[in-house]
Amino acid sequence: MSKLTKNQKLAAEKIEAGKIYTLDEAAALLKEITTTKFDASVDIDVRLGVDPRKANQMVRGVVSLPNGTGKQVRVLALCTPDQEAAAKEAGADYVGLDEYIEKIKGGWTDVDVIITMPQIMGKIGALGRILGPRGLMPNPKSGTVTPDVAKAVKEVKQGKIDFKVDKFGIVHTSIGKVSFAPEKIAENAKEFIQTLIKLKPAVSKGTYIKSIYLSSTMSKGLKIDPKSVE
Repeated sequence: MSKLTKNQKLAAEKIEAGKIYTLDEAAALLKEITTTKFDASVDIDVRLGVDPRKANQMVRGVVSLPNGTGKQVRVLALCTPDQEAAAKEAGADYVGLDEYIEKIKGGWTDVDVIITMPQIMGKIGALGRILGPRGLMPNPKSGTVTPDVAKAVKEVKQGKIDFKVDKFGIVHTSIGKVSFAPEKIAENAKEFIQTLIKLKPAVSKGTYIKSIYLSSTMSKGLKIDPKSVE
């Protein structure tokens, strides 16, 4: 087991064992306990009272974070020629169709999000084996298959993310960077959790938000009081 560095020891001392923090407290403390030299991502893990093995309890959606993600998201717009100019103006990093489909078939996947149009999905379906495992396959539910490609590109660039509960009933995503002010981290977290609450399946009984943890890259997780997010 590797030894803790001086900074890691100081960070660990700031965390009270067994304490459940308010969201605002955790957002502020997170900046103090992050010792990475790079601008670490802020991650949130929410355990839900659902059984994701049942289709009617699957929680999946999108949310536009009010303060963005802090990440440079590389967007590929696969669209018809009449939408190319608008997609470029909206901020797409790559725009085209057949040439990029061929590049992807050859193994190229150096993008974070792919946005396309309903009438093009027939061509893209053959790329499922490549894009699926990488989480890049466009999907109407995540807003990445749409008639208005430019609007979707703009939303992704401004901080729109999609999420899905995993097989353990946990939703995990990044909601910003440690360089964000604490109030901006808290605002993004609240927006995300409120979106989860709106997506609560009708058949879900008992406690829906079971636990919330906030952490940064390589930091310890801070347990959040769900009531502080309401």
